[in-house]
Amino acid sequence: MPGHPLLRLLRLARPLRAQLLISVLAGAAATGCGVALLAVSGFLLARASLQPPIVAISVAVVAVRGLSVGRGVFRYAERLSSHDAAFRVLADIRVAIYRRLERLAPAGLADFRSGDLLARLFIRGVGPLATAALVGGGVVAACLLILAPAAAVLAAGLLVAGAAVPALAVALSRREARFTAAARGELSTALTDLLSGAADLQAFGAQDGALRAVAAADDRLTALARRSAAAASAGSGLMTAVSGLTVWGVLILGVAAVSAGTLTRVPLAVLALTALAAFEAVTTLPSAALALAGVRASASRISAVLDAPDPVAEPALPRPVPAGPVTVRLRGVQVRYQPDGPLALDGLDLDLSPGRRVGLLGPSGAGKSTVAAVLLRFRDPCGGSVTLGDAPLASYDSDQVRTVIGGCLSDPHIFDATIGENLRLARPEATDEELAGAAGRARLLPWIQSLPQGWDTRVGPGGAAMSGGERQRLALARALLAAPAVVILDEPTAHLDPVARAALTADLLRVTQGQATLLITHDLAGLEQLDEIIVLDQGQVVQRGTHHQLMRTEGRYRQLHAPGS
Repeated sequence: MPGHPLLRLLRLARPLRAQLLISVLAGAAATGCGVALLAVSGFLLARASLQPPIVAISVAVVAVRGLSVGRGVFRYAERLSSHDAAFRVLADIRVAIYRRLERLAPAGLADFRSGDLLARLFIRGVGPLATAALVGGGVVAACLLILAPAAAVLAAGLLVAGAAVPALAVALSRREARFTAAARGELSTALTDLLSGAADLQAFGAQDGALRAVAAADDRLTALARRSAAAASAGSGLMTAVSGLTVWGVLILGVAAVSAGTLTRVPLAVLALTALAAFEAVTTLPSAALALAGVRASASRISAVLDAPDPVAEPALPRPVPAGPVTVRLRGVQVRYQPDGPLALDGLDLDLSPGRRVGLLGPSGAGKSTVAAVLLRFRDPCGGSVTLGDAPLASYDSDQVRTVIGGCLSDPHIFDATIGENLRLARPEATDEELAGAAGRARLLPWIQSLPQGWDTRVGPGGAAMSGGERQRLALARALLAAPAVVILDEPTAHLDPVARAALTADLLRVTQGQATLLITHDLAGLEQLDEIIVLDQGQVVQRGTHHQLMRTEGRYRQLHAPGS
């Protein structure tokens, strides 16, 4: 769905166009009631000064009351319909965004943070523009019936106030509108990192640096907000000046017409007050233009997510994934993250057959996690071959591949829900007995049974109520419950203390016996139980063999085991 970002968002609202039309008409009616209220009030006061019979002004009295009530009713209807439509569309676009992020993860996500852009687009952007056009046109037409030259002056004033002033305000704040959304996101991220990692920052004495990062992000956002406010103030001041000059012009022409005998005093009062009230329709346009400029920046970021290419090519007619034990083979696999970038993986051969357990070692950036991304179909290789069973891995649907190849990652996401709900994510139809079995194999069941609420215990945001070891064991239990044929354990003991790492590694190797297993790790404990160990460096295999073979050979693996390394 390519196109201008704002038009793209408006197309998302197409199913609710009737509701949005009601919102615009209600807003125009509310503003029109305000303009008519002042015009009728002017007529009522001017006519009453001539001391006519009460019957002559009774209609105007009733009109004042009706317009006063109507203004509030129509404004409420406009707010209700516009907010409802905006938030309905916002819900739809959030679903679309998260579905897209699910396809992209973890192969490099576009920067996205949710916000109120749909509310700003419809309520503060499109609505005021449509209202100004409808009310402004109606007021000029009404004044044309009273005095044509005055109507022309009013039309010119409304055009300048409704087009030139907002354009100038946007020009003054163009840079701020472009960077404010990103600056707000930076502040939100820095503050979230500070709060969520407060304990670790305090432990390592890094809290001052984190506080400085938050303060710097706040200073940048404050400076942008200050410049945006200055542009909005300039727009407001210019709007007041234009409206004042326009009303003076209308008054001068009206007084001249009264002097010439072509206009009486009562229509003059109506004309002057109508011109004064007409600018209510365009007063909000500078802020609406600034809101649209900010929304455009946010919409561009959303479009970047929606238009991001798929990290893998899905087959037109995917094969059904094989049932039962399977073998995965990599031959000469090469991976690049950018078309002209360096190879993140260069010529890897790997066999994962039923019961075979392989370890991947290497420094950060060596290509270990890239191997997991290839196996899970988050990244397609640019060279070599990957087969699942007897067919290329790319011939299967990526979601189906992940039912056969799964595992436990280094930083598993724990939802702010109960232990049972977090575990059941792996297999929603699992029975209570199957949940208990998976938790028992992960050695998590005794801890769960010791809790007062058991499976119904809430774990807090990100699993804050659990220890690091408990979070990892819950992720392991999820992997066991999903029961993939090939298990990938990507840094499963990261962030744990040495005792917890050794215990968890022993349990991982115990519960994955008989399964094809790939252990990606920095930890050296338990590697002697693996069938093969592959040492990577800068995407290339520098050593491979069993633990005992590598310990008898001079190389990086033996250096890692040397005291003090």
